Amino acid sequence: MSIDIPREIVHATRTTPEDLRRELAVHLFQQGKLSFGKAREMAGMTVWAFQQLLGSRGIPVHYSIDDYEKDLKSLSDLYVLRITRTSYGKFG
Repeated sequence: MSIDIPREIVHATRTTPEDLRRELAVHLFQQGKLSFGKAREMAGMTVWAFQQLLGSRGIPVHYSIDDYEKDLKSLSDLYVLRITRTSYGKFG
């Protein structure tokens, strides 16, 4: 889906269509209408950059238990991968 933004609005706000899309994403996230992931995608930003943007505006990131568990698994997988590579490097 795409949203057409009239040039008059772009000129009136003195911003770019990308900035307007980012502002809309932040607003919809803050209102609870978009999840963090969907808002980040809409904004066209990395996870880190979107978190930084929200933080700079004092907007808390809603961090669900499911997100927390996924992050723990990712960290665990990265740790195992790092240990495996280090072990092979020492003995290989």
